[in-house]
Amino acid sequence: MESRQNMTFDGGHGYLATPPSGSGPGLIVIQEWWGLTDHIADVTDRFARAGFVALAPDLFGGRVAHDPAEAAKMAGELPAAKGVELLSGAVDHLLARDDVTGDRVGAVGFCMGGGFVLLLAAREGERIGAAVPFYGVVPGPLPDFRGLKAKVLGHFGDRDASVPAEARAELAAAIERGAGITPEFHVYPADHAFFNDQRPVYDAHSAALAWERTLEFLRAELG
Repeated sequence: MESRQNMTFDGGHGYLATPPSGSGPGLIVIQEWWGLTDHIADVTDRFARAGFVALAPDLFGGRVAHDPAEAAKMAGELPAAKGVELLSGAVDHLLARDDVTGDRVGAVGFCMGGGFVLLLAAREGERIGAAVPFYGVVPGPLPDFRGLKAKVLGHFGDRDASVPAEARAELAAAIERGAGITPEFHVYPADHAFFNDQRPVYDAHSAALAWERTLEFLRAELG
């Protein structure tokens, strides 16, 4: 069974789950705008059971939103630069751990967290070996992505009004232009947040397929 703990790292707090084997590649799991919820903790546990040392940083300092208005307010109060700085501290923590294999970590995030996956990967360069945004919403303007070195696997719903087809195309073009990397984007017959099994828009088939693709991608890129 995986090991779990709430923990503190330099600059922040988070939820850590380690694999039954005792070691594995490091993985940052980045929350939605709801906060570090039970759902995100469960996803972190699932990644640990799949062999990763998975850390979900708490970007909201223990606060969890209960409705969209509260979530939007909390997300709006988090400057992108501050969020990326906190996530960089989580990368430092994972790479310093004896149970983390390799010299790169992966990053997976959902909604707001999917956007932070890309901002973090653009900042951290070679230290991020795989970037997986689920219906990622980038806060503010798109970065130039010149610092991005990781391959990118994205998951999106075709009924997601927050990330429509033109936004996906703009994001893919920005990544190619800045990093010279062609992202692999998958589009599912689903809505925004289709992976979240605690939301009414959850789509079990799309979620299962996205999960399988994500594990295959992370294992290929991180070893």
